[in-house]
Amino acid sequence: MTTMLIPVITGVLTLIGVCVTAWAGARQTRDSVSNQLTTAQAVTDCKLAQLTAEVRRHNDFARRMPVIEEQLRALSRRLEEVEKR
Repeated sequence: MTTMLIPVITGVLTLIGVCVTAWAGARQTRDSVSNQLTTAQAVTDCKLAQLTAEVRRHNDFARRMPVIEEQLRALSRRLEEVEKR
C-alpha cells in the first residue's frame, strides 16, 4: 500500500506544479499581450491625429486656392487695363 501511495502523491504534486506553472505563464503572456495592444493602440491614435491635422491643412489650402486664383485673375485684368492706358 505504501509503495503505491508515494507515486500517487508524487504524481498529484507534479500535476499541481505543472498546472500552477502553466497558469502563471498564461497570465504573464496575457498581460504582455495586453500591454503590447495598448501601446499599439496609442501609436495608432497618435498617427491618426497627425493624419487628421494634415488632411485639415490640405482641405484649408484646397478651399483657399480658388479664391487666390480668382484674385490673381482680377489683378491680371486690372494690370492689363492699366497697361492699355
